[in-house]
Amino acid sequence: MAETFLFNALREATDEEMGRDPRVLVLGEDVGHYGGSYKVTKDLCNKYGDLRLLDTPIAENSFTGMAVGAAMTGLRPIIEGMNMGFLLLAFNQIANNAGMLRYTSGGNYKIPLVIRGPGGVGRQLGAEHSQRLEAYFHAVPGLKIVACSTPYNAKGLLKAAIRDDNPVLFFEHVLLYNLKENLPDTEYVLPLDKAELVRSGNDVTILTYSRMRHHVLQALKPLLQEGYDPEVIDLISLKPFDYESIGDSIRKTHRVIIVEECMRTGGIGAELIAGITERFFDELDAAPVRLSSQDIPTPYNGTLENLTIVQPAQIVEAVQQMMAVAV
Repeated sequence: MAETFLFNALREATDEEMGRDPRVLVLGEDVGHYGGSYKVTKDLCNKYGDLRLLDTPIAENSFTGMAVGAAMTGLRPIIEGMNMGFLLLAFNQIANNAGMLRYTSGGNYKIPLVIRGPGGVGRQLGAEHSQRLEAYFHAVPGLKIVACSTPYNAKGLLKAAIRDDNPVLFFEHVLLYNLKENLPDTEYVLPLDKAELVRSGNDVTILTYSRMRHHVLQALKPLLQEGYDPEVIDLISLKPFDYESIGDSIRKTHRVIIVEECMRTGGIGAELIAGITERFFDELDAAPVRLSSQDIPTPYNGTLENLTIVQPAQIVEAVQQMMAVAV
């Protein structure tokens, strides 16, 4: 076991997969000699050369289209978005090409493409650099969407995403890159479509993902001291949802709270509530509760920024209120 930062876990996954499969390449802005904005590709160009660590112009629509074409020919490209918000400039290529070509070609083409990079609300990065794009792409057919949250799952999930024959949007949170965790010395690969049971409990199911996993864990401390017994599930897979794991938990607790950094209107939580209500309505003893970000562009001011996203104290309060009704 070796203690590893999350950004370095991603680098290890990329390095191992590039060494294992010569079809894997990385392209994006400053991914080569600079090593990526968050050093996920540091020094890899010295090992694999400039054609497999391809520095591109600042032209997201163009290099995303090039990556889709490369995937169609049998390569396995990894696009690094310097900031995932910039990939809105490539929305057409991701939605109309990456997501659809396997279907519209009658299965003649596979699109083994990974699009990864930092997103989420950082610390005073401003509205344009604080995007949460998971809901933007959630309605696009043909895409898989994954959100990592720890060094361990970041490495195992990225390796699985690179090996997958479908386009995978791989979301990393800008404030989690310096998380540390001991990783196994042996190779491991994690499933892209399975949620992670973070804590088993009986009172209420808390569904979360990405950075909010850690806000939920902070909220657990006072909740456990007060005698509450929450079950915590990290969704990991945002498309498709792991309704098997979600259903198993709800059938045990009969209550559910969703904690997300996504926007409230049209967000991941909104889709989750719809799916839970359709599938598990009779198992619920209380209406699902959704804790989401405010429906406003993220302010630059630090105090205002914190007010726009869910804080641990709000999670504690939501559990208390739900369990008070139960009593």
